[in-house]
Amino acid sequence: MNKFDHIESVYWVFTQLCNDKCDHCYNMSGPQGERISEEDCMAIIENLPSSIDRLILSGGEPIADKKKLYMILDRLKEKYQGKTQIMLQTNGDLLTDEILDTLIEKGVTRFDIASIDRYHKAAGGRIMQLAELFESRGVNGEDRDPLVTKDNYVVEHELSWGYWGATEEMWLGGNWARGRAYQKNIWLKDPNHNFCGILSGAVGFLNGADNIPQEISIQLYKINPCCPGTKEALGDARVQKISDVLERISTHPVFEKLDKGDPYRMGESVGVSEEHARKRCGELKNVCLWCDEFFDQHFDIKTLSKKES
Repeated sequence: MNKFDHIESVYWVFTQLCNDKCDHCYNMSGPQGERISEEDCMAIIENLPSSIDRLILSGGEPIADKKKLYMILDRLKEKYQGKTQIMLQTNGDLLTDEILDTLIEKGVTRFDIASIDRYHKAAGGRIMQLAELFESRGVNGEDRDPLVTKDNYVVEHELSWGYWGATEEMWLGGNWARGRAYQKNIWLKDPNHNFCGILSGAVGFLNGADNIPQEISIQLYKINPCCPGTKEALGDARVQKISDVLERISTHPVFEKLDKGDPYRMGESVGVSEEHARKRCGELKNVCLWCDEFFDQHFDIKTLSKKES
């Protein structure tokens, strides 16, 4: 057993199926979004660490893949015996009384409605209806923000919900050059915006950060240090234990720098200077595009070695 057999937070996009098709979606979710099998999902749960403080299930729209969602929740309850806080990130469009009752019964204690903005189909139009629905089931709505800081992410698992969405300041304001956002040309063209250094970026993915829990992202089955993901995944959660994948890279200088939220210096150990990284960020206009170029041209994740030009 290694130290990564306990992880503070795991963000798992187990489906890219969605009832909506938002312009800013980084993983191309939609009615034809990519899915993985139930067998794959069970294998991934088997490969999760034996201890997780919180696990966020997201999409796509998780409720659009309801049968799989229920199966995942049942297996998580069996594995973690209620010791892991289960959070559901949903657009809320498909949530009904019956579905909410089932989700609570299956162990979800935190609901984040991540669609209260102009980019989603309903554009927040159901928020009052959802508030009444949650209130009728005794789900606390006083904490409107996602449970993202170390002070409150491991609170007792009482029922709560909050809402948020993409704004010019956050999420869309920090939008990475990925997926439909890239296709629609609404990615953030600001080379000085270091998404790697904030929540959902790579910062703290190995050791946590000042006020950010240690969190990894699993995109379907691809293990990543951040939501946008590296050019190639760190590993495949269907066939590899997450703890082993993290242990393998944990002392490598490239990933130590990413853990510090510093993509500008991640290449120093393989001869890529901070000066060069910042120059390329300026030319590419986005730190995620620099990250792509680094792993495409300079560093091989599979061998953890410098690529020969």
